[in-house]
Parts: sequence; C-alpha cells; structure tokens
Amino acid sequence: MESSINLFPVRPPRINEVLVAIGVFIILLLLFSKVTQKVSLFIAIVLIISLFVILKQPTLSLIASKSLRALSGQNQALAKFTDIRWIGFSYIAFRLIHTLRDKQKDRFNNVNLETYINYCLFFPTLPAGPIDRLDHFKSEISHTKEDKLNDFAIGGKRIVLGLFKKFAISDSLALIALNNTNAVQVDSTPWMWTALFAYSFFIYFDFSGYSDIAIGLSRLMGVKMPENFNKLYLMPNLATFWNSWHITLTQWFRAYFYNPFTRYLRTRKKPLPITIAIFITHVATMVLIGMWHGLTWNFIIWGVWHGLGLFIQNRWSYFLTQVMKKRQDNLLINNVLYIFSTACTFIFVSVGWVWIAVTEPEISWHFLRNLAGIGE
Repeated sequence: MESSINLFPVRPPRINEVLVAIGVFIILLLLFSKVTQKVSLFIAIVLIISLFVILKQPTLSLIASKSLRALSGQNQALAKFTDIRWIGFSYIAFRLIHTLRDKQKDRFNNVNLETYINYCLFFPTLPAGPIDRLDHFKSEISHTKEDKLNDFAIGGKRIVLGLFKKFAISDSLALIALNNTNAVQVDSTPWMWTALFAYSFFIYFDFSGYSDIAIGLSRLMGVKMPENFNKLYLMPNLATFWNSWHITLTQWFRAYFYNPFTRYLRTRKKPLPITIAIFITHVATMVLIGMWHGLTWNFIIWGVWHGLGLFIQNRWSYFLTQVMKKRQDNLLINNVLYIFSTACTFIFVSVGWVWIAVTEPEISWHFLRNLAGIGE
C-alpha cells in the first residue's frame, strides 16, 4: 500500500496541508475537549509555538524531517533541516496567536471563516510583514473602495520604491557591508566602522524595501497595510527607535507579551520593585524578539544587548525627567542634546548589528574587540 506521506529532497510537506491539519485539530479540540475553552486555546497556542520552534531550530528541524521520512518509509539519510522550512510561517504564527489570545479575552467576534483564512494567509505580507491585526484587516476588505485607480497609483509607486530600495540601494551597500568574510579580513578600524555603518543602512533598505513591496501589493488589492518603518535612524533614543523599526512586530510583542508580563510582575502577591520589573520585562521581550528572528546565540545576544540598552535608557530618561524639573529649558542645549543622543542611538544600534551580520559568536566578539581598538 502506498504511503500517504510523500517527502522528497525538493518537495517538503506543503505549509497549507500542515495549517489545515492544525486548524482541524484545534477545532476538534475546542468541540470535543472536556477541558475549558480557555485551556483548549492555551494548548493550541503552545502547539503553534512548538511548531515555530521546530522550524526555527536546525537540529529540531532535522529530527522532525527524519521522523517524517521514517514514517513514510523513506531513507532518513536524505533528510535535511530545510525540508520543513516554510516561507511566511513566522508571520502566520503571529496571526494565529493574536487571534487565539483575542478569543481568550472575548475580543474575537463577527468574523467569518473566509475572512479569517484570508487574514492568516494574506500572501503579500507573508515573507516580511507587516503584521496586521484582524479587526483592521476585516475593516479594509469589507470597506467598499470608491477610488480604485488611486489605490493602484499609490500601490504601484510603493512597489517601485521598494524595488529601488532593495535592488539599487541595499544590494549596492551589500558590496561593502559587514559580513562573515570581511569581519575577519579587514584589519583597519576606520574601514571596520565603514563596513558596520554600511550594514546598518543595508539592513534598513533591504527590510524596508520588502515592506514597501508588501504594502504596495496589498494596496493594489485594496488593502491598506500599517506602516513598518519611520525614520528610525533619526530617533533620539532606543525606545523611539523600536517604535520606528519593524513597528508592527514591536506593537505585537508589546500587546501580547511585554504589557501582560509587566502587569503580572507588578500585581502578584509579592510585586517586584519597579526597577527590577522593568529590567526583566525589557530583557525578556528583546530576547524573545531576537529568538523570533533566529534560534541562535547571536540573536539571543543581540536581544540581550537591546534589552539592556532599553533598560538603561528608561532609567536614564527617568533621572533626566527629575533633573529637568529643576531647570529652565534652553533651546540650544536641547538641540545639541538631541543631535548627540541621536548619534549615540545610531552607534548603539549599529554595534548591535554585529551579532546579526556576523553569524559566529567568536567572530562577532573578535570584530567588536578590533572595532574598539583592543584586539590582539
């Protein structure tokens, strides 16, 4: 009898089949489970996160691929960790968790199955976002568009802008941007800083270019997606940077992790001191954001870097607020401080990109030492 599971080196299980299986399982769980709906939804969220972790972690992906091949009677030696990598699952997982959490809070109402499937699988935003909310998406597709030509014009311009950012600017910067090769080969400190700053703009134009294309394609279809980037390297502190970089990702984590976690730490029987609570929530949130990008030590360290930076900036801002109450504003001093803080923020963010641009922790650390002029 022929196996019902077909796996080939170039034909991994299709994501739509897996999503259908997950959906059927969740529906059956909710319909026939003897536990409460709240517990059932929690189990569904855990399953989605578990699948996400398996797909993000190469070792776990390889184990899963071998297991599936064994079940189908195939040679496990053919297994690769890329067999079950699906474009867009990270963003689909966000949408599923968002709606399940809203269902737990009784905020998930009046949405038909067609709208929900379109929301979860809206293809323009699967590769790189933005991460839309269901209520906004529902209002966009249900609203009658009177000026479709205007949508086409705006969408077309946005796509052209995105293509220019990606293929003209980003790909040009990639020639000199920091990477695994020049991190080892370049031994001139000025050129190291040049490569690092080039990477800062490379990753911005690359990512924002993809977002522009996604927003433009969505607009062609009559759906206005939320913006994802806003003059991020002109921000005077790390908090405003994260309100301008991958905006929808930051908003998602703030709504579904940072705020609930902060409330828990501050309202439990023995609430933590505010400073400790802020430290834990900032670092934990940024580590999770790092792990969402990739389950590697470099992404975890990058998350810790930004978490510590946000905590220090938060406490410093609080200190300055107390000090500024006792002095009068000076326009010149304020402008100088703004420019200085913007430069410091850009440098801090750029140094953090080392952990993303260079994939090996040892090489990243070696580059940072040389960047500071304290290398061997």
